[in-house]
Amino acid sequence: MHLPQNDPMFLTALYIVSLTTGAIAAPQGFQRIPQPQGSFGEWLRNTSLKPNNTVYLFNGRPKNNQQAQYAVLDIPVGKRDLQQCADAVMRLYAEFRFSKGEYGHIVFHATDGTLMDYEGWRKGDRFVLSGNRLVRKCSAAACNTRACFEQYLETVFAYAGTLSLERELKPATEINPGDVFIQGGSPGHAVIVMDVAQNAGGQRVFLLAQSYMPAQDIHILKNPASSSPWYGNTPQQALQTPEWDFPAGSLRRFK
Repeated sequence: MHLPQNDPMFLTALYIVSLTTGAIAAPQGFQRIPQPQGSFGEWLRNTSLKPNNTVYLFNGRPKNNQQAQYAVLDIPVGKRDLQQCADAVMRLYAEFRFSKGEYGHIVFHATDGTLMDYEGWRKGDRFVLSGNRLVRKCSAAACNTRACFEQYLETVFAYAGTLSLERELKPATEINPGDVFIQGGSPGHAVIVMDVAQNAGGQRVFLLAQSYMPAQDIHILKNPASSSPWYGNTPQQALQTPEWDFPAGSLRRFK
């Protein structure tokens, strides 16, 4: 029996069979693009989903708008109102690198341009405000725990955002997993490409995930123009998501 992707029974079967992004069926005629072993794209495809399809805020309350999500990622949101849109993108990239022990690649910049690297944090460096700028000070004991990593991310989330992340990314002209649609600003927004499929004619479709304001569970977005969560826009087209519209040319990629 074939069930449409928006049928509740399909979602139940999806969660029972495999709680990953890769369990979301591609549209008819499309095949997922193979990702290199150990790549960010492969990691995103294997990211776990929660069996509960409700988006919760950092304080444990359900989000008011429960109509934007198709599925919810099983990724920590934290206990503070910090992990919002750009922060969710940085969280996923940092989690990927952390899972591989590639600590030297966990590097972000604060909005004021200050380099915030996890290697330095592990050695005891901390970042404190002095006037209007962050200053690095070696003021803590060396650490190498999950709690240490979480504390680092909270600091990054407090001082970085869409403006700084947009500067760190390079423009992209073809959509691949791990790419980011981003519009820097106050407010701005960012969503990340979780997976990509392609048909015989070379057309690509993709899944998107976001966090939003206030800080909330990262979730795979519905496509407001379709009953399927897959999007078919090209980077040269504007992109409409449930809670933000991106202008054409908003696609970026980690360097």
